[in-house]
Amino acid sequence: MFTGLSAFPLTPLRHDELDEPAFIGLVERLVAAGVDSITALGSTGSYAYLDRDERARVARAAVAHAGEVPIFVGIGATRTSQVLAHAEAAQEAGAAGLLLAPVSYQPLTEDDVFELFRTVTSHSSVPVIVYDNPGTTRFTFTTELYARIAALEGIASIKIPGVPADPEAARAHVQQIRAVLPPEVTIGVSGDAHAAEGLIAGCDTWYSAMAGTLPEAAWRIVRAARQGSPDQARAESQRLAPLWELFARHGGSIRVMAAVAEQLGLAQESSLPLPLLGLTEDQRAEVARVIMGLDVEQ
Repeated sequence: MFTGLSAFPLTPLRHDELDEPAFIGLVERLVAAGVDSITALGSTGSYAYLDRDERARVARAAVAHAGEVPIFVGIGATRTSQVLAHAEAAQEAGAAGLLLAPVSYQPLTEDDVFELFRTVTSHSSVPVIVYDNPGTTRFTFTTELYARIAALEGIASIKIPGVPADPEAARAHVQQIRAVLPPEVTIGVSGDAHAAEGLIAGCDTWYSAMAGTLPEAAWRIVRAARQGSPDQARAESQRLAPLWELFARHGGSIRVMAAVAEQLGLAQESSLPLPLLGLTEDQRAEVARVIMGLDVEQ
């Protein structure tokens, strides 16, 4: 399950309430596109802004409308007891895997993070994905910590940040991580602009924010990498450079992807959880021009 393209859909809101029909529409769009898995309640899915009941509703809706596509569910929270409660709800909903980031207010130590994963895996009946996202958690995993956590029974995959742009450096980076992991634990690249290079360097999975709304554009990169065509994979990624530039300019993908979903009628306007205001009208117009120019509406 933990290979290929894993799409991270938005969790749209409407008037500060979960917009369940819009979320279901996104899930069904991903199923139709043939993604390998769907990860609900990732960072793109605004998990940190949703309460326990809202998260449980999202997990149930995702599983109910995903058909045979595996659903992974984000369970990160600041207290271990809350993480375990989210894990229980996700498993009750039928999640095939759990995505866990070390969320905190006070800075965490490596021992804090290891104990979090040890506790969760010991209470979980489904596999766990390690979510390394220093841009939001402000916690940086070391290769040694990857090794400690990956040795726990129940760890299935590690979602790493973007790889170096240089192909040789990217390959060396992935190989360094691979060398400390059990053979059954996969490596997934995130940071969509780095996906092509990560897949070429040997990552097994692309955990993709863009694919949650624009799966076909992501598929073009994945197919090329799977077919052993690195130049084509890089060309497909380079074609999306205007989108990657928007991500960089607006502090990540979520505001841009929300604007894209709203433009395509997949979510209502102002679909992000406050205090996230989304993009201004001028910025949304620029996003619309980029999407039309790239012809990536499917």
